[in-house]
Amino acid sequence: MTGTTLSSEKLDPRRRRALFRAWRRGTREMDLMVGRFADDRLETMSDDDLAVFEELIDAPDVELFDWVTGAQPVPEAYDTPVFAALREFSLATEPGTLAR
Repeated sequence: MTGTTLSSEKLDPRRRRALFRAWRRGTREMDLMVGRFADDRLETMSDDDLAVFEELIDAPDVELFDWVTGAQPVPEAYDTPVFAALREFSLATEPGTLAR
């Protein structure tokens, strides 16, 4: 997979921006991790969860990766149900491929 499977055509502008940002993180591993999560959940996120997701994707790649993989503890400000869903989604992918 080389990119999003979610069409941005049916998304509102805010969700389009979040989808774009999720797939253009800076590192391919994070593009896949965060982008696939966005593909799967973005359409059904509440506005409140979307706000939390937007804050989460502002975090630097290295830190977010370490939090998701458990290499570093998650700061309290980011330890949210949205983060827990991202972590669960990411850890459910096949090791080495990040494919569902």
